[in-house]
Formats: sequence, structure tokens, C-alpha cells
Amino acid sequence: MAKRLIIICIYLALLFLIAYVIYGFLKSDETCFDKIKNQNEEDVDCGGKCSPCGIIKAQSLSVQNSGFVENGRPKEYDAWAIVSNPNNSFGAKSFEYEIKLKGSSGETLAQRNGAGFVLPGDRKYIVESNIFSDVSPREIQLEIKETEWVEFSNYYEKPNLGIVSKNYRQVNSGAGFSEASGLLRNETPYDFNVIKVQVILKDFGGNVVALNSTEMRTVKSGEEREFKSLWINRFSGEVANIEAQAEINIFESEAFIKNAAADKK
Repeated sequence: MAKRLIIICIYLALLFLIAYVIYGFLKSDETCFDKIKNQNEEDVDCGGKCSPCGIIKAQSLSVQNSGFVENGRPKEYDAWAIVSNPNNSFGAKSFEYEIKLKGSSGETLAQRNGAGFVLPGDRKYIVESNIFSDVSPREIQLEIKETEWVEFSNYYEKPNLGIVSKNYRQVNSGAGFSEASGLLRNETPYDFNVIKVQVILKDFGGNVVALNSTEMRTVKSGEEREFKSLWINRFSGEVANIEAQAEINIFESEAFIKNAAADKK
């Protein structure tokens, strides 16, 4: 009986030793190449005791053009600027900017801070309305402060949001001076919670004479919806062209209602 117990103990010890060896072989130590965020890493396999996390080498956003217009209310102005993203694989998830209206001597008359986003390879209007200034400004300055970049490793295609049938007219009766309208087409496979439309009115020389914006809620895939922008106060200048820009913040999950293409499968 004693011999049997000894033999069983030896077998159990051997089994334990084999299991321990197999466990040690299968269990790899935490390394900087295990594709897991562990140790004291700042991100997966980088930072901390590993090599520094890669720095995004993106070209800076640029301001292509800017200006301001009187909005029809005393001592109030609407400012605009066109911000361009030269990177095709990096999107600006957010960027901060500072707008200054300056006088004839270069002094700052009014200032407005804001934030926005720009998709890869895109250019968009930044609009700030109702900026108050006691003195008529002479020029505008827009400075981009900080940018948070996101890399698109796979193929990126800008959301296809078309705008057609644009129209502008002065209001002959009722409240308001004039209005612009058009049709927005959601030609993507996604349903969106909110889409913002910037409306820019220009004269025959291509100069901006008025600005406005509107938001459209719950726009479904394949849907065509009318939008309108109303100007309450009279503004100077003759309108010859309407430029409308639809934008959707794809960096925010709240912007999407559902994936229509996935639901159809």
C-alpha cells in the first residue's frame, strides 16, 4: 500500500511539473510586442517602458480665405473663413480657433473663440454670427490654436450629401427680409441624427454678402429633404449666387442613427 502511495505521488508530481512547464511555455511575458495595452504603456505597445507612441505627422490646417459682413443689426457682424485640410489620411477630429475683428490701426475690436472639425482632404466654411463691435472693423484675423488628429488607416470616402435646386428670394409678406432654400439628398447608406447646412450668399463678383445656417434632424439614407434659411434683417448687396455646404461630424457616434446598409443584410 505504501509503495502504491509513493508511486501515485510521483505520478502526481510529474503531472504537476509537466503542467507547470506547459503553462510557462504558453504564457508569454508582457512585452512591447504582444498587441496588448499592459505594463505602464500609454497605448498598445507604446509609451511607458516601451518606445514612444508614434507622433502623427500631419500638415497643419490652413485658412484659405476669410471675411466679415454686416448682418443687418446695428453694430453686429457675421464672420466667415474657409479652413482647408491638406491631409488625405488624417482628419481633424477637433480644432480650436480664434477670430478677431480689427480696426484701422490693427487694434482688436472684438474677439470670438470656437471649435470645429474637418474631414480628410476637405475644405469647409467656419461661420460665427452676431459679433458685436462699437467701431466698424477693417479686417478679420482667424488663428487656429490646437488640432486633434485622427488617422484613417483604411480607404476614406467623404459622405455623399448632395444639395440641389437652390433658390433665393426676398420675402414680400410676413416676417423677414429674404430666404434661401434647397434640397438635401442623403446618398449614403447611413441614417443621420443631425446634418448642418451652411448657406453663403454671394454677389456677381463672388463676394460674400450674407451668411446663415440651419440644422436638419433625422435624415434617413436615400432621403431628399428641403431646407430653408431665413434672414430677418435687410442686408446690403445683390445676391447672384448661393453656396450651400452640408456637413456631418463623423467623429461623433451620436451623429449616426443606424447603419441602414447593415440592417438590409
